[in-house]
Amino acid sequence: MQRPALANDLATLASGLLFGFGLAWSTMIRPESVIDFLNFRDLGLLLVLGSAVGVNLIAYQLLPRMLGRPLCGGEFQQRPFALDRTALAGGVLFGLGWGLCGVCPGPALAGLGAGNPDLLIALAGIFAGALLHGLWAGRRKG
Repeated sequence: MQRPALANDLATLASGLLFGFGLAWSTMIRPESVIDFLNFRDLGLLLVLGSAVGVNLIAYQLLPRMLGRPLCGGEFQQRPFALDRTALAGGVLFGLGWGLCGVCPGPALAGLGAGNPDLLIALAGIFAGALLHGLWAGRRKG
């Protein structure tokens, strides 16, 4: 049975608020905190990393096996992944960008919502990179 759109929207909103609160509470919305972590000066974000791995293990491995169907209706979708040259290059570029500026897309949006307008510069770079990737991928297909 499919749940109403309002229930799905509320579940999405609650998930986003919880995610944003967790990012703010863990200080991941502060680029200097992330850079300190990447330079091994403050390893407190290891707890955040471990929590993210645990949540993903539950969400993508255990829940589909235990529930059979998502709580809000529909079907669980497979997330195929191929470890190829383009995936590795994308991971390296993403990691370099993250390491240079200390900003990841999710924490950048949460930090912007917490009142850090400096993150607009990083978000502009993230969107420009996504646009360039879209143009490049479209050119390869066509």
